[in-house]
Amino acid sequence: MELLMMAALVLAIPLIMSCLVKLVDQWKNQSSCYILHYECFKPSDDRKFDTEIADKYIMRNKNLGIHELKFLLRSIVNCGIGEETYIPEKVIMGGEESLCLLDATSELDEFFYDTLDKLFHKTGVSPSEIDILVVNVSMFTTEPSLAARIINRYKMREDIKVFNLSGMGCSASLISIDIVQNVFKSYKKAFAVVVASESIGPNWYSGNDKSMMLVNCLFRCGGCSILLTNNPTLRHRAMFRLKCLVRTHLGASDEAHECAVQKEDEQGLLGFHLSRNLPTAATRALSENLRELAPKILPLKELLRYIIVSWLIRQPSPPLPDSSKSTGGGGNNRTGPTVRFKTGVDHFCLHTGGKAVINGVGKSLELTEYDLEPARMTLHRFGNTSASSPWYVLGYMEAKRRLKKGDKVLMITFGAGFKCNSCLWEVMRDLKDENVWRDYIDRYPPKDLVNPFMVKFSWVMDENPENFSRD
Repeated sequence: MELLMMAALVLAIPLIMSCLVKLVDQWKNQSSCYILHYECFKPSDDRKFDTEIADKYIMRNKNLGIHELKFLLRSIVNCGIGEETYIPEKVIMGGEESLCLLDATSELDEFFYDTLDKLFHKTGVSPSEIDILVVNVSMFTTEPSLAARIINRYKMREDIKVFNLSGMGCSASLISIDIVQNVFKSYKKAFAVVVASESIGPNWYSGNDKSMMLVNCLFRCGGCSILLTNNPTLRHRAMFRLKCLVRTHLGASDEAHECAVQKEDEQGLLGFHLSRNLPTAATRALSENLRELAPKILPLKELLRYIIVSWLIRQPSPPLPDSSKSTGGGGNNRTGPTVRFKTGVDHFCLHTGGKAVINGVGKSLELTEYDLEPARMTLHRFGNTSASSPWYVLGYMEAKRRLKKGDKVLMITFGAGFKCNSCLWEVMRDLKDENVWRDYIDRYPPKDLVNPFMVKFSWVMDENPENFSRD
């Protein structure tokens, strides 16, 4: 026993010293970063992609044969999405093959001005008070930039610090938060706005490449604007305080880099390709990210437990009795230890990249259905809104009145590149705003998640390819 304790102490000393150094460094060099308010976008109801609209879209897409239709139906049914999500107005009207620059900018302007108007109105902060603006829209860029459109609309100051991000994928909002946190180190009592969305219209895929059709099944219109500050005198008004943020990028790996790529198919149609290597890249990115994150957010007791269990497992096992050998039970069946993230986290805000993504992260972190419910319900109601997705998940928790003062919320996002970014938020006060979920929160979680697309298009699964006709 003494030998065990000595070994644990020897292993723990470097870890304790590392944690102390990081804490001192954070105390000396990091500014506080608070979220005062965030506003998610809900398009008008005439933009919902229900089964009736889906039927019209499928029937007019001449590139889809019966085999592609079957794949499309299976994907929609299995991804966990409902029929109240939103798509661009031009697609609903049948103009997905003739989208122009004006359509793309109009789609984003609608989101920009709705969320920012509400953000400034509810907080009482004027656009002229904003010191830092970060805008991220991955798959669309203009000249002047999208950030410049916002500055022009709200007549912001000439000395505002502006960052316009593109190509960062679904994890871009945490990259934006990281930028704000670092700029805050040079400015006292500053205000920052982060704007996160995606351009769905120009990237709506009309071809028949199965690796690119998946995006139409998952990605939907949405966005979020977030107001942050490092002014300590405003902490009593804050909703969240950033505890730590970790970014992981696997771009040096060709396999990871190419698993999620915007490109043209063989017919020259633009879309977003998702390869079979995506789950592998996501698993590796998550593992690398959590390895760095764990010492920053977990209690020392849990870290010591993990070290001791790891040390014990590495010790040689005693020989098995002959009876075990006779029944085929030879070998060491012990598995590696797991880090219990729930010892330092109260709520999990997961990226809504699809049912498989949510299940995979849940399994890795040993989460319960209660923990996964916010992500599942957000995917069902709003779909994958790219970089803004985790804020809809956070909104669900708030609307359900789960977030209490002092709670810790772990936010995990994935993005092309391939990236995994995570951060830990501390809840600064009891939260109960129904926000973007206001009209729907009482219906979630629904008692029945029967997929309406399977009911509507069940004929596809029985259709004989030789007899298939659109007439």
